[in-house]
Amino acid sequence: MLNFPINEHGIISNQFLQLDIKDFDSAANYIQSLAYKRNFDKQDECCVFKDFGGTCSTKHAVLKNLARENKFPELHLMLGIFRMNAANTSGISSVLKKYNLKEMPEAHKYLKYKNETFDFTRKNSSIENFVHDLVQEIEIEPSQITDFKTKYHQDFLRNYLNVNPAVIYDFEDFWKIREECIQALQQ
Repeated sequence: MLNFPINEHGIISNQFLQLDIKDFDSAANYIQSLAYKRNFDKQDECCVFKDFGGTCSTKHAVLKNLARENKFPELHLMLGIFRMNAANTSGISSVLKKYNLKEMPEAHKYLKYKNETFDFTRKNSSIENFVHDLVQEIEIEPSQITDFKTKYHQDFLRNYLNVNPAVIYDFEDFWKIREECIQALQQ
């Protein structure tokens, strides 16, 4: 099982200790219980504490930073692209239907430790929601959850449109549809 004690080694560790959270498992449960929502400033490493919530990016970045502060380098922050569809993400079914799409390639951040994958995005998150539809993954640093992640995702979508000519949308419209999918998940 993935767990280690939290010691006062940095800003993230101190945030958890102030909440009387003393180990990684408890920290991960706390993060998972926070609301799923976009953060005001994703570059602020404490934004999930200030906003009382976050996305897969900010929630997993804070846990990766916690591991780093506590000298636990075996925990890896991953960026994966998966085929988000009505079966694995039911909240987007009406958006996909509206635009006559069967899927939307989506970037997802999660953690890996040894051969295990962990998703602390939502209270009911499960790796089963994306792992079988994962088409690509790379390890990233917490500092890469903003500009790098967006560029990586957009490059993937451009390529996806090139190899899927049946999708009738140009990149700008496809990105707007993707944003509509994300908005549907926040309701």
